[in-house]
Parts: sequence; structure tokens; C-alpha cells
Amino acid sequence: MSSAPPVLHTERLVMRMHTTDDFEDSAAMWGDPVVARFIGGRPFSREEVWSRLLRYVGHWAVLGFGYWCVREAQGGRFVGEVGFADLERTLEPGFDGAPEIGWALASGVHGQGYAREAADAAMAWGDVHFGNVRTVCMIDPTNAPSIRLADKLGYVPYAHTTYKDHATILFERGPR
Repeated sequence: MSSAPPVLHTERLVMRMHTTDDFEDSAAMWGDPVVARFIGGRPFSREEVWSRLLRYVGHWAVLGFGYWCVREAQGGRFVGEVGFADLERTLEPGFDGAPEIGWALASGVHGQGYAREAADAAMAWGDVHFGNVRTVCMIDPTNAPSIRLADKLGYVPYAHTTYKDHATILFERGPR
């Protein structure tokens, strides 16, 4: 990685690389059954969240992109995690190296437009960083709010498949 991970600012949010200080907030979010129901189907253990946090930091260190910790600009309340990853997922069809965008927000902030605001900022950064490339995401077919958000962000479904024994829809956007 050639430079420090960027800090993104939106009207209401600050998005920055995770630190160990974010662990408790992240563990609370991923331990919430409301958040985890569409991502693995069960709350995540503290051990799993710790590995996730290290993976986020590792993405920035090794690949020059990753997930941001999203907090409210006023007061710093934890909102969630949004960003890009290359997870080398084993699925058919594969992502073929396309950056995979994802978002997860604490249940206490659902319905406030934060996911769209943070994803828009991440995508604007991605359009500059990655250039004119295809990006992808995968969403549980019963996760209507995320499917609506993907549509608003310009993602279109291109495959219905299974990932870790769960039905999923693959979406793509671009190249632009």
C-alpha cells in the first residue's frame, strides 16, 4: 500500500480504517441477531469479530482498499462497516477478482439512510481508486432492504447461487 487509508467524510458520517478501539462496537453489532440474520444466519462470536477486524486492517495494508469503520460525525456514535474486499470466495459463478462491496449497520441506526450515504461515499472513492471496473456484491434473497439499496446504487442481479449452503443473489455494477 502506497499511502494511508483514506478518511471519508459525508454530511453526517466519518469513515476511517478500523482500529482496536472499534472492537467492542463491532462485536456488539455482529453479535446482534438482527444484523447477522442475513449474513451467516447467526450472531458472530467475539473471536470471529476479532478475525474480521484484523481482516479489514489487512486489506488496507496488503491490497490498498478495505472496509471503513463508519461513525456519526457529530458525537462519534458507531454506525457500522462499509467497504470493499477481496475475500477469494468459493462460489459459482466466481467474482473473477472484482472488488466486492459490502455494508452492515448497527440495528439501532437502520432506516436512517446511513447505508446509502456511506455506500455512496465508498463507491465514489472506489470509482477513483479502482477506475472503470466492475464491482460486485452478494445479498441474501430475503434481505429486501439491502436489495433495494443495491438497486439504488446501480447494482443489477446477474446470478442466483448458493454460498456456504445459503441461497444468495450476486449483483454487479459497471464498468462505468
